[in-house]
Amino acid sequence: MAQRLHLVFGGELKDPARNTFKNVDDLHIVGIFPDYQSAYDAWKKEAQLTVDNAHARYFIAHLHRLRDETSAASATEELG
Repeated sequence: MAQRLHLVFGGELKDPARNTFKNVDDLHIVGIFPDYQSAYDAWKKEAQLTVDNAHARYFIAHLHRLRDETSAASATEELG
């Protein structure tokens, strides 16, 4: 069975209505998780810690979607 890795990260946004970070050098990388549920739990914890900051946002990135092993060239390979 394929591993489905998830990255949880967040930081301060320039504008709470958009998903543009104020400073990407200050991103908080929470970690990489082996399944969605553990990533969701980590995301929820970090989101609750920053609930009073309207500019703080955390996200879950589905790393397993970045590369499709069944295709000869996935979308990420075409960028390079």
